[in-house]
Amino acid sequence: MTGPQGGAQTLEAVIDAMRGKEAEVGDRLCTRLADRIPSYRAVPGELVEEAWSRHFRRALTVLRDGSVPAPEDIDEADVARDRVTRGVPLGDGLRAFRGALGAIRDLFISEATHRGLDPLLMVERTKALWQLADTESLQIASVHRQAEVDAALWDARRRADFLRGLLYGAHSAAEINSGAAIYGLDPQRRYQAIRAVPRGGLGLDRSERVLETLCRAHGRTAMLAVLDGTIAGVTESRPVIGELEFTAGLGPPTHLGEVHRSFLTAGRMLDAARAYDRTGVYDLGDLSWRAAVLGEPELSAVLVARYLTPLEAEGAFGELIEESVRLYLETGRHIADVSRSLHIHVNTVRYRLRRFEELTGARLDSPDTTVEISWALAARELRTSGSA
Repeated sequence: MTGPQGGAQTLEAVIDAMRGKEAEVGDRLCTRLADRIPSYRAVPGELVEEAWSRHFRRALTVLRDGSVPAPEDIDEADVARDRVTRGVPLGDGLRAFRGALGAIRDLFISEATHRGLDPLLMVERTKALWQLADTESLQIASVHRQAEVDAALWDARRRADFLRGLLYGAHSAAEINSGAAIYGLDPQRRYQAIRAVPRGGLGLDRSERVLETLCRAHGRTAMLAVLDGTIAGVTESRPVIGELEFTAGLGPPTHLGEVHRSFLTAGRMLDAARAYDRTGVYDLGDLSWRAAVLGEPELSAVLVARYLTPLEAEGAFGELIEESVRLYLETGRHIADVSRSLHIHVNTVRYRLRRFEELTGARLDSPDTTVEISWALAARELRTSGSA
């Protein structure tokens, strides 16, 4: 049996022989890599050779010393980030690495056998190579996953930045076209800006994903993100939210270059819908003049004082009068419908309406008056829902 000194010399000879065949084995490995792992075709050959050379040198050090470096001493972060950027999955990266370690192991056994290395030393160093494979695989997996997380966060930030610039009118035409190509928007189509808040137990991030899925139903295009405490973005058409608890404002359809104007309207519709404590998706056609009530507090105060404040002197009966007037206007001034809705006699309805006219001096058959009363009732609804 070869003595310790002789074993060390033989081992060094084996390592020297392996070093002389590094390029040859590496070339064969790189060729097989592209054939067997398609995702690696996106990785330039010089980067593959660089990784191979690093693994090879690290393996030779392990063979010489018989000890495996600690995980924190194995730096593969740059490689992991590069592979993630090029779309190489973690499984493919580990296959490539283990293929490289397998080639190094086979070369070691071949050269060690050829030079008569002590079998016990050969087994010991082969085990060290496998320990290196396990340690490095875990480290590669860890940094690859972190690189995937970092890449996803970076992409989310970039996506949100593009959407923010689009909705606030900060992008040039070239920037809009470039971003649209990246994120699957069509500059030739018309989009509606949407701004929403969840009302149920879902958080903003989860709600954003749910709402974007609804906006994308039936092959439609949409792009949403969490911006400034709300869910905001663009959609090809009005989403159907069913029983989901969202309040959303929708702007008019427009091209991407003008979508910031649609976003302003969407914001106003969201504010109005929230002020009226409503759930659902609302555009200007849904809220109509009610959206203007929110922005005219002085006018609202005048009309409330004119048409609703006089009823307060009647106490509970004044509330019944207000309820009857509200239903009278909502039903298109059909007394019979009000009677059925409130389960009271039509004469009772007529009396309440007449009493309203006496208290306010208004005439319910005047078009201008009915508009003003409707405005005052909408303003009262805002006050009741807790909105100024």
